[in-house]
Amino acid sequence: MRGPQPPPVTLTADERHALDTLVRRHTTAQQLAIRARIILAAAAGHNNAQIARRVGVDVDTVRLWRQRWLSFPTVSLEDMSVAERLADAPRPGHPARITADQVCHIVALACEAPSGAGRPLSQWTSRELAEEIRARGIVAQISPRHAARLLKKTICNRT
Repeated sequence: MRGPQPPPVTLTADERHALDTLVRRHTTAQQLAIRARIILAAAAGHNNAQIARRVGVDVDTVRLWRQRWLSFPTVSLEDMSVAERLADAPRPGHPARITADQVCHIVALACEAPSGAGRPLSQWTSRELAEEIRARGIVAQISPRHAARLLKKTICNRT
């Protein structure tokens, strides 16, 4: 074969069994199953291009997951499971300013009748809801649009 050879992947019997289990389990997320297939094929000695064709992903994806797997050479399965090794890396970004507890209070407020809060409305508007959230001290600052977005996200995740 031409070109540089990718670094070899060696698996312990426990790692191989855990990867096989992930691939065969019907409830495994497809992202995780594909990553497990990549590692199993790499351990079988296939190069990145062969694995990419076989699994149906880009060569860069295979290279990424081979390197990520090789970055855990001394970590035991007791310390970090196979699924944790194949999980997405943390994404950059600003941490959330509104906690889950605050979101629960906001949803509970939205479920109350506006008349109970002294508002002459039959339904909450996002502006009135944001004002009431600030008035009750749930959060110090929130825009009407963000209040509506939180409710939509929370309600859509329930169904």
